[in-house]
Amino acid sequence: MIWTNDPTRLMLVAGMSVSYALVCLAPYLRTRRKRLAAARAKAEAAASPGWIVTYASQTGNAEELAQQTAATLKLAGIPARLCELSELNADDLLRAERILFLVSTYGEGDAPDAAAGFAGRLMTTSLPLPQLHYAVLALGDSAYAQFCGFGRSLDQWLQAQGAQSLFPGVEVNRSSDEAIGQWRQQLSHLAGTSDAPDWSAPAFDEWRLSERVQLNAGSAGAPVYHLELEPVGGALPEWQSGDLVQVAAPADPSRAREYSIASIPADGRVHLLVRLHTHEDGSHGVASGWLTQQAVLGATVQLRLRQHRRFRLEGNAERPLILIGNGSGIAGLRGHLKARALAGQGRNWLLFGERNAAHDYHYRAELDGWQRDGMLEKLDMVFSRDQAERRYVQDRLAEQTATVREWIAEGAAIYICGSLDGMAGGVDAALEAALGREGLDELAAAGRYRRDVY
Repeated sequence: MIWTNDPTRLMLVAGMSVSYALVCLAPYLRTRRKRLAAARAKAEAAASPGWIVTYASQTGNAEELAQQTAATLKLAGIPARLCELSELNADDLLRAERILFLVSTYGEGDAPDAAAGFAGRLMTTSLPLPQLHYAVLALGDSAYAQFCGFGRSLDQWLQAQGAQSLFPGVEVNRSSDEAIGQWRQQLSHLAGTSDAPDWSAPAFDEWRLSERVQLNAGSAGAPVYHLELEPVGGALPEWQSGDLVQVAAPADPSRAREYSIASIPADGRVHLLVRLHTHEDGSHGVASGWLTQQAVLGATVQLRLRQHRRFRLEGNAERPLILIGNGSGIAGLRGHLKARALAGQGRNWLLFGERNAAHDYHYRAELDGWQRDGMLEKLDMVFSRDQAERRYVQDRLAEQTATVREWIAEGAAIYICGSLDGMAGGVDAALEAALGREGLDELAAAGRYRRDVY
């Protein structure tokens, strides 16, 4: 140990120790600097929230437009928070200076499912919002009496709280390009830029009608057809269960019709379930008539896929599923059952309603097979005209209150697909009786109560 008395050696050891300590300390200091910078940025954002772009969407149109709106602001150097309307609370509204609302109306004036909590929680109260400048893009369908009803209600509520509109609300009928162009023009004026991103929808692709089979011959209801289509180019695009297709019929290519996809990519084709619509004068629906009656097998169909984020499985992929619907709504639910069967997840419960078991039991062999193979744990089929007193899927659901509560307690998600009139409202009432309105709204806000009804 004689060398410990050597000053040179002691200095060398000390220097090496300090160097080693600095090497170890450097990553901590870098991490600490990053955390402090992030905290400062968060504090600055909280002190000056800037712009918020928020959306309430049922089938994804408002969400897509909100994303394009936020991208336009970003291009102009304007930071903006993009979020779903359900994520905003009273403090957000009280602090914000500018909010752009892009909202759809569901049915006769209702808020989209995910926005029901916001409407019930905030739009029934008073908030002082004189600092807030806002604009509303309202999406709707003039076929309904309460056209753009939710967007109008939101606009009126904001005005009543003292908020000031940046420009008059823009109302969009059936995705009107002209109305969306008005919104873009106002937005470009606010952002101070005319170099906005391309908002045009993807082009339609050519698909071939490869199969068409009527599923309900002899039914008391309108004819229902199973269709299969494949891309003319040969390359099958990707999609997820719950997604939609848009079809441009030759007689009215400017107004695409949407259908739930009843298959998954592993099937090799897009499957649709189309009910023939007949008007009072005996004429057929533009799209349903062409797809089921006029187009010959092998005909070219102008079609494009569209994501339906509000009806995809996504975060519910590992949960038990309660699938409820009627009529042609089996299409969207069939897609989910196919995806679950492919993944080997059998905790599925299907409740479905139609007219007669003899004629309207769509995809019966397939459902029986899934049940036999353990991919469909529980199956409740309800045929309204097979007994003296008509019973519907909501009636069967009301009898299953204890089971519904049990599945929800185990983390299940609920998916509804089918008719808006009658079925959707009846099912919602039955679920409210089982879970309470607040509980159902909480499920919707968490993405565990999803509907594709029409």
